Amino acid sequence: MMESIMRLAHGWELTMYSGFPRRWVGEFLHPAVRAVPTPLAERVGRCRVTLVPGFDDPTWNSQWTRIEAGVEISVATDELGHDVALELLTCVGQALWERLSRAEESSYWTLLDAEMRSKVGGEIDEQALEAKHRLLADRARARDVRCLEEYGRASFAATAAEFVHCLWHDTTIRTGEEYLPAAPLRQRLELLARWFPPDPGYALFPARGSASYGGWRVAASCSLHRQIRP
Repeated sequence: MMESIMRLAHGWELTMYSGFPRRWVGEFLHPAVRAVPTPLAERVGRCRVTLVPGFDDPTWNSQWTRIEAGVEISVATDELGHDVALELLTCVGQALWERLSRAEESSYWTLLDAEMRSKVGGEIDEQALEAKHRLLADRARARDVRCLEEYGRASFAATAAEFVHCLWHDTTIRTGEEYLPAAPLRQRLELLARWFPPDPGYALFPARGSASYGGWRVAASCSLHRQIRP
């Protein structure tokens, strides 16, 4: 049974089924959406978000479609509230990828090219890591435009989600072969911050003792979240 529509920041709307803990909306979804910079929200357009128990295909955690004024996003709620919010932000990142200007897209590809030339391993989330492994598996796939586009889209969506994640609350770094190192991650986040400046009261890298929301404790969170979409 679905509950009535709730209002989120930026004029976005949320509909959820009655079994979803309402406290998670206040603890996770509201603050996550409020942290989305206004220029980013305007670029994506109006979002209608629906929380559902699950999908017919159990490997899906979310799905989204473009509508005239923005996007419709559905997110499965079989995870904790924090992960549901991150899944929502990743869908927003996927939608944003399709709204980048040619100059912005070119800048992001230049950044990825520099990472690969420097043999930077790891990624922000599991979907991006899997796409990167497929792209680099052999020379044929490295020249495959579809594999390249898949990786660019996945890595950008994860980067956009992590960008908002860092604005939302303090994050911590994880290290290891499957994680994107702090230096290239910082470059990605700073690129998005130039395109979509944080709203007043939010800062990507606040000074120690600052009252601003979000930021890095060491560098940024690189924890892998299972994010499988069609």
